[in-house]
Amino acid sequence: MKLEGVHHVTAITADAPRNVEFYAGLLGLRLVKKTVNQDDPTVYHLFYADERGDPGSDITFFEYPGARQGRAGAGMVHTVRWRVASGDAVDFWEKRLDNHVISREVDRLTFVDPEGLRHELGVIEMNDEPLIADHPEIPAELALQGFDGVRAFTADAERSRQLLEETLEFEPRGDGWEARGEQRGGLYAYDPAPENPGVGGAGTVHHVAWASPMDDHPAWRERVAAAGAHVTPIIDRFYFKSIYFREPSGVLFEIATIGPGFATDEPLEHLGERLSLPPDFEHLRSQVEPILTPLPNPRETAAAR
Repeated sequence: MKLEGVHHVTAITADAPRNVEFYAGLLGLRLVKKTVNQDDPTVYHLFYADERGDPGSDITFFEYPGARQGRAGAGMVHTVRWRVASGDAVDFWEKRLDNHVISREVDRLTFVDPEGLRHELGVIEMNDEPLIADHPEIPAELALQGFDGVRAFTADAERSRQLLEETLEFEPRGDGWEARGEQRGGLYAYDPAPENPGVGGAGTVHHVAWASPMDDHPAWRERVAAAGAHVTPIIDRFYFKSIYFREPSGVLFEIATIGPGFATDEPLEHLGERLSLPPDFEHLRSQVEPILTPLPNPRETAAAR
C-alpha cells in the first residue's frame, strides 16, 4: 500500500481576484473548481490544477478577505515545488515571472506569489505523466507539469522519521523522503525552523494532502491511528474523501482519495466557471453566493487579451 505523491496543497489568500490572476493567469493553471470551504462555507475554496483537475497538480486556496499577512515557521510547509521539462522552461518562467523571482540556479527557479507564498520550479526527469493546463500564452512544452513536492520547517526532523517511513512508507530520497505509488511520486523535506514562530495567514500553507487510491483509504486511516496519531474520521468532501492528522513535526497532513473528481458535478469543459456546491451545501447557495467576492472567468480574460 503506497501513497501516490502529493494530492493537493492548500494555502490561504486574502484576495481571491488577485489570486486568480496569479495562479490562473500568470502561472497558467486552470481554475477547475470554484466552491466553498466546507468547514466554513462563508468563504471560497478555489482549486487550480492541470486541464483535467488531476491530483498531483492541484493547489487550492481558502479566501479570508482582509486576513493578516502570514509567516511560515516550525510545523508549516514553506515552499511548494513544481516540475518543468527543460532549461528552456526555466528560462521562460524567469522572464514571465519577472519581479516575482527570488533566485535562479541553472535548472531551478525560486519565486513568490503576491502574498509571499514561496515556490520553486525545477527540471525533473522521471516517467510520471506531465500534468499540464492549456493557456494561450504558455506553450505546453514549457508549462508547469505538476508538483514535485513540498518543503517544511521543523525544529527536529528525526521525530517525524518513524511515522514517515514506517507508517506512511515514505522512502528516504536525498535530504528528505518520497511518497511513490504505481503512477506518481512526491517529495517531502525539512529545513531548520527560523527563530520566530510561524503565523498563519495570507501567503501560508494550511496543509498538504497525499494521494490514496480509493480502495486503500480506510486502511490508511487505521494505520495512522494505530501509529498513535490523532486522526479524524473519514470525511466525504464530495470531490474526494479525506482524513487529517498532524505529523510529529506539526505539519497538517491530509490523505485524500483519487476521485471521484471535479467532473462529478460539472462537465470537464466547463470546470470552474460557476460556484459549485456539494449537495449537502446547495441549500446555502442563496446565503453564500451574495457574500463571496466576485471573480473573473480566467479563460474569458485570457481569450480577450
